[in-house]
Amino acid sequence: MDQTKKNILLVISSVLVTLMVVCCAMVYMLGGSMERATDMLRFIATVRFVENQYDGEVDQQALINGSIDGMMKSLGDKYSVYLDEDKFRQLNNINTGTFGGIGVVMSFAEPGHCRIMSVMENTPGQAAGLQDGDEVIAVEGTPVAELQPEEVVGKIRGVEGTQVVITIRRGGEADKDYTLTRSSIPIDTAAGDMVPDTEIGYIRIASFSENTGKEFKEALDKVQSQNARGLIIDLRANPGGLVTSCMEIANLVVPEGEVVSLIDKSGRRKVYNSSMSEAGLPIVVLIDGNSASASEILAGALKDRGAATLVGMKSYGKGSVQTILPLFRGDGIKLTVAKYYTPSGASIDGIGIQPDVEIAMPENPTEDVQLKRAIEVIQEKFQ
Repeated sequence: MDQTKKNILLVISSVLVTLMVVCCAMVYMLGGSMERATDMLRFIATVRFVENQYDGEVDQQALINGSIDGMMKSLGDKYSVYLDEDKFRQLNNINTGTFGGIGVVMSFAEPGHCRIMSVMENTPGQAAGLQDGDEVIAVEGTPVAELQPEEVVGKIRGVEGTQVVITIRRGGEADKDYTLTRSSIPIDTAAGDMVPDTEIGYIRIASFSENTGKEFKEALDKVQSQNARGLIIDLRANPGGLVTSCMEIANLVVPEGEVVSLIDKSGRRKVYNSSMSEAGLPIVVLIDGNSASASEILAGALKDRGAATLVGMKSYGKGSVQTILPLFRGDGIKLTVAKYYTPSGASIDGIGIQPDVEIAMPENPTEDVQLKRAIEVIQEKFQ
């Protein structure tokens, strides 16, 4: 046998031995399941075949990223997603409460649509002439109808100093593209004061990030120092965030006992309890169709424990919990790992929380009728 044939046989033998070793290792790691080990070998064999045989350049990292993205999409769960470097950075910025943006508050109450609820002062949005009620129909040319709400937000937010193009529809005017330069939008995620000419404190929670618990306590101390007899907590358009921050606030307003329970796929139940032992103020909570996730946990706990009256419209209905797994290249995945249940044992996933007092905002409001009704409800508690 010539040397060339010997070399070929040696290579084939080495490959077979390697595959056998890998297969045995996978069987061991996967709990003895040959079927699962075979599926992993299928994946590895496909990657290697594409890398070696594709008639073109193969970006190995893009190949793996695409595989992970497809894996997450195959779950059929809109909350389980692959996060590339940009999206992973955006998520971290949201959780820390700092980001580069354009300074608008958006509503996704109507599926497939995004409207600007308010434009912050001294921001790129205000400088460009964006207005309350404008509809964002596309971001960077991608129609909003093709994106999840968090994808719309993620595309608009980005590195400070970079530009983003959004397409706006306003009344009967022609659709118009706006090119805005992102700037740093530091925001207090929780802030409050006394409702003028009343004995009612008002605290708005925009989201639940790292500093929200601290900011809420400062706002609560502020209104209590002004002898507030009741409290309105505004969770409208609050997309949620960190459960840890939600629990910090729950410890200040939810009576001692259960706040929420999480149940994972194996049936294990983890209960989060409030440690608040003193009687709290009468509370009214404002919710709407954009109140989701952690905001629903807080609203649901206050309602079920009889500690608050909910005013507004039915909440979004996100009753699942996600965990973040970094993937060592600046990217990561967000994976649904459990469902949460309110103290009464109710799951609101896909259902939402129904307010005690339902009241919708008119199409072109001249006043905040939901807040006005909340004030009336809490004043009734004083009598």
